[in-house]
Amino acid sequence: MDITPDTDMRVPTHSHIHGEGHISLREGIHLKFPAFKHRHAPIIDVNKVVEERMTIGQKVADAVATGMGSWRFIIIQSVIVVLWVVGNLWFLSHPFDIYPFILLNLLFSTQAAYAAPVIMMSQNRQAEKDRLTAQNDYMTDCKGEEEIRHIMEHLDHQDELILQIVKRLEDQHMEMREQLARLDPVMAKRLGADVQQLAAENTEQE
Repeated sequence: MDITPDTDMRVPTHSHIHGEGHISLREGIHLKFPAFKHRHAPIIDVNKVVEERMTIGQKVADAVATGMGSWRFIIIQSVIVVLWVVGNLWFLSHPFDIYPFILLNLLFSTQAAYAAPVIMMSQNRQAEKDRLTAQNDYMTDCKGEEEIRHIMEHLDHQDELILQIVKRLEDQHMEMREQLARLDPVMAKRLGADVQQLAAENTEQE
């Protein structure tokens, strides 16, 4: 039993499309942001899938294993054994199972012979469910890893664009200062002093 739609254990890969979301700057330069398409399979509720695919025999095996693995079953069985032994020893005038209670031992042996395979069937079904749960967890981890990888690539791309923008602004600033120096040298020196003062104040605040 598989939980994937196409019974393929491999996690589908994702495609990164560069070309969507263009931002144009001066001089015809375009900054392209990477896009991401979610093409992986949806997350699956393993418990729901397993319950929908359970057969009648598996449901009976689970019910028997749940019943026999409870204090209710132990108490009821203990009461029956006590009544059986006491009744055959003292209260029945014609006991049907005298000491050493061969019929009772036969019933216990029959119960154990049938209960063991039924409980093992329930355990096998639980092991299959655990395997499907582990497979689903692996697929979910792969999806999360792919999402995180895309986020990191997007952040790296943004850092690169920010550095390009900062460099362009610095170049424009230097060009403006050169033009201002040619037009008004006194104003250029005053502007340079103001910039240095602002830089010093920012450094002190940090």
